[in-house]
Formats: sequence, structure tokens, C-alpha cells
Amino acid sequence: MREITLTVSTDPESGWLVASWDDPVHGGGITTQADSLDQLQREIVDAVRCYFDEGELPERARLHFQDDPSLSVLEPA
Repeated sequence: MREITLTVSTDPESGWLVASWDDPVHGGGITTQADSLDQLQREIVDAVRCYFDEGELPERARLHFQDDPSLSVLEPA
């Protein structure tokens, strides 16, 4: 596996960032959290290294921010 994508959302109670990934092959997965994006990135690297065996470690962990805003660039009809 070359890459995994973790979904990042904000916990409504604590305001912390939560990242999660479900393993489609073996079940289980990764969930980690932190109070800042910098800390979350460090937590993700640590969690990915702990989850995968040597030789199976993905090259990248992509972050998908669930709460990202989007803008329409098209004029209304």
C-alpha cells in the first residue's frame, strides 16, 4: 500500500482534531487526536508506524479534512 487517507474532523465537545482510517483489508484501523494540527501530524506518523509491520508501511498518509469549506465558482443560473 503506497498511501492511506485519514479523515480529519473536529470533535464538537473538546474542539480537538480527530484523525481516523479504517483498514479495508484487515479490519480495525487508526484513530488519533490532538489539540493542534502540528501535534496531530506527529500523532498520525506515530500511529501509522505502530499500526503497520515493517515492509508494509505506506509511503504517505494523506489528510482529508471533513469540515473543509467549499465555494461555488459558477454564477447562479
